[in-house]
Amino acid sequence: MFVLIAPEKDIPNEIQILQQLFEEGLEYYHLRKPNKNYKEHATYLNQIAKEHHNKIVTHYFHELINEFNLKGIHFQEQKRKDILENTSAYFRGLSLAKKTISSSFHEPKDIENCPIKFDYHLLSPVFSSISKKAYKGRGFDVNHINKTIIGLGGISTNTIKKTMALGFQGIGVLGSVWNTENPVQSFKNINRYYKGVFNTNHLV
Repeated sequence: MFVLIAPEKDIPNEIQILQQLFEEGLEYYHLRKPNKNYKEHATYLNQIAKEHHNKIVTHYFHELINEFNLKGIHFQEQKRKDILENTSAYFRGLSLAKKTISSSFHEPKDIENCPIKFDYHLLSPVFSSISKKAYKGRGFDVNHINKTIIGLGGISTNTIKKTMALGFQGIGVLGSVWNTENPVQSFKNINRYYKGVFNTNHLV
């Protein structure tokens, strides 16, 4: 699983780049725009071809899933903690049939102890972050956890092999794509390398 996180602040030609990324095989795009309100999220989504909406997971305004045919919803860590007291009520108004539900974590033990059955879990920072300079990597080893965990933080072609060896079932990327001169080519390079490592690790 290759998850691409949206740049927090819009970048030039972002929608056009994103369309190209979908065409190049991007299947999990996490729409994380903390500074946008509901209307701005909807405007953003309306600029993207509808056939790609089912590859998008929203971090904010989960009710967007009732208006758009999105892939799923994602919980930031604090949001997850806030709803733990009354999860059934929170999910009741959302159209979640055949949709993914995921969440962010910063401690492996929190994934182990989490009572909500998420489809996958983003754990960070595995390595020192490319997009957040002060975010130091912790080299989590999750081989002992029987849940789908995606490694995030400092993921690049230089760290993918080690990420998989640490027990992660996929990678989450932000800076290695968006902080480059050619995000589309960067995505293609990382995706090709990731698939090579993943397939090698899963040979029977």
